[in-house]
Amino acid sequence: MKIYDRTSVHEFLGDLVVFRNLAPPDERLPRLDDLREPARVPPGVTPRKSQPAYGRVVAELLRAARKLDAHQAALERLVYVGDTRLNDAVAFDNIASAGGWAGRAFIASETPEPTTAEIVQRGPTALYFASRWGAIVEFERFCEEQGFPIDPQTAVVIDLDKTALGARGRNDRVINQARVEAVRRAVGGLLGDTFDRQAFQVAYDTLNQTEFHLFTADNQDYLAYICLILGSGLYQLQPLLDRVRADQLTSFASFIAEVDEQAGELPASLRQIHQDIYRRVQAGDPTPFKAFRYHEYQATVERMGCLSDDLPVEDLLAREIVITQEVREAALRWKEQGALLFGLSDKPDEASIPTDQLAGEGYLPIHRVETHAVGAR
Repeated sequence: MKIYDRTSVHEFLGDLVVFRNLAPPDERLPRLDDLREPARVPPGVTPRKSQPAYGRVVAELLRAARKLDAHQAALERLVYVGDTRLNDAVAFDNIASAGGWAGRAFIASETPEPTTAEIVQRGPTALYFASRWGAIVEFERFCEEQGFPIDPQTAVVIDLDKTALGARGRNDRVINQARVEAVRRAVGGLLGDTFDRQAFQVAYDTLNQTEFHLFTADNQDYLAYICLILGSGLYQLQPLLDRVRADQLTSFASFIAEVDEQAGELPASLRQIHQDIYRRVQAGDPTPFKAFRYHEYQATVERMGCLSDDLPVEDLLAREIVITQEVREAALRWKEQGALLFGLSDKPDEASIPTDQLAGEGYLPIHRVETHAVGAR
């Protein structure tokens, strides 16, 4: 592995990115409310990455983005670069279907095993699964051999989290560390002197396991809130686990409703934050614990470009969120060839964009923050 220069995702994507709220930083692009009718999205609903409506919104954004530049060529093809076999493959299928485009997807996760590649051909689309990020070069060759040019009639969608930044299997643990630190800061800050760091870590690590995903909905906001309530003393971890395992408490909605019935027993300092989170959950907000997400933004930025240039690459990968050089190089090649590049992130906007106060202090959106680029030699 080799450390390259410092750069940002903005180098190859500009402001053509969207986070969970589907609100592009580039103000020339339409807002979600402008796209509800053509994308068939009901009022008040923000579709998630795995839903067909999400694909329809992104397809509309890609068409609008293509009209902004000198090429203005009608899009006919889609290239997708991501890191998860399920979520990214589904998002790719939905975007390609919504656009009526032929598509090729490169989905990688670095493993210690020998380099492997698996190709799944499905009519006008194909998925290329790889065990090395460096295999993106072979993916390009695969596209060329299939007569699938990456040119002005091609939209290239690049996943940000654990793909362009913090590559899965190589550097993604630092992204996870930032999230855990954010939960710790949010919960610890609210509990004050009563915060038990060790008990928090046990609760977080236990409930973050797949066994409890049905209860937590694999939602970090929900998990952070549960840890907060456990820290308050209103519930104890082991009896809670016993109830979940016995199917006596099967959802987060049931849990927070129970807490609301006992809200008067919460410490006075926690009643307002409980009411705020409960209200947001009732309104369908998937990221109701805003304080946690603001901490996540700061914990993430603190881990970008924070280390010196002369550190061993192993230290950088273990302690800093870096740009995936192989993805960066491919993106710059495709941009030079005239393709439209667009970035997607399922990370909440609150964890990706600074508050007005922080922006006034010079903080930048995640895609504009400079950090090291690291890749294979």
